[in-house]
Amino acid sequence: MSKSLYIPKGYKSSLSLRETQHAIKYIKDIFQQVLSFSLTLDRVSAPLIVRKGSGINDDLNGVERKVDFDIKEVGGEAEVVQSLAKWKRMALYRYGYNIGEGIYTDMNAIRRDDDTDNTHSIFVDQWDWEKVISRDQRTVDFLKETAKNVVKAIVYTKRKVSLRYPQLTSKICEEPFFITTQELEDMYPDKTSHERERLITKEHKTVFLMQIGGKLASGKKHDGRAPDYDDWSLNGDILIWDEVLDDSLEVSSMGIRVDENSLKSQLAECGAEDRMKYDYHKMIADGTLPLTIGGGIGQSRICMLLLEKAHIGEVQSSIWSDEMIQKCAESGITLL
Repeated sequence: MSKSLYIPKGYKSSLSLRETQHAIKYIKDIFQQVLSFSLTLDRVSAPLIVRKGSGINDDLNGVERKVDFDIKEVGGEAEVVQSLAKWKRMALYRYGYNIGEGIYTDMNAIRRDDDTDNTHSIFVDQWDWEKVISRDQRTVDFLKETAKNVVKAIVYTKRKVSLRYPQLTSKICEEPFFITTQELEDMYPDKTSHERERLITKEHKTVFLMQIGGKLASGKKHDGRAPDYDDWSLNGDILIWDEVLDDSLEVSSMGIRVDENSLKSQLAECGAEDRMKYDYHKMIADGTLPLTIGGGIGQSRICMLLLEKAHIGEVQSSIWSDEMIQKCAESGITLL
């Protein structure tokens, strides 16, 4: 195991395996309905694979290896998506969506280089969403209001789940605390990024941590972000305090997407100007693609949070090391 496995003292799942499966479906049915209503989103189908070299796949931090393979029938090579951050914006353009309208979809990905622990799996499942916005909506205030709506959808779903399963008693704070990564570094200059997140989330329970991707005053980044989808000055992560894990849990990464100016400056900062050869980047630079806001919301993370599970493998089927499987079995954690 690349990361440490945390075993909560005296942990025992509040739900049986069968109840857990029923509850997962219940959560997914409710949450996506509430989210689509509050953000005005249509459900669409999305790809699992894209052509290699298309520029559409998410590069994440730029070092993760994509899962790729050759295609017998049509030739060339394909890649399993790492996220749909770029595909969604292209889809809004192709489907003819207008300002205030958007889409959401089930995104499944494989991230072969991710370290696995209680909250990380090489299999990623999330609700990916994106909506068209106007130029004057590219503001911190609009970003905050959108984050509030996502949190409200999570809280509403939690209430419904707890009514059905009263043995689930944890609470989620509905009002997020807003703070930037620089403000957080100023508060805890001697702490690591995760330690800072844990401290601020333990205090405020629900946090929207903003401005992720660029270098801080220390010269370090709080966390990596690809330079060609989020505007680093207009993005953020939703962090919620997980009582079972005694830690902060990132449930969503979202942001207002790059326009022609922020795309140019962020590519230059990363030395990635060569990406301007792709159609996606050209269509941002010339204004063809609409201005958008979007994000991803972890399906398994939402389920483990709302069902008070200690391990993401209790709510999704994935592949784990023999050591992790053994330790979980010894500690009463049943992996699917």
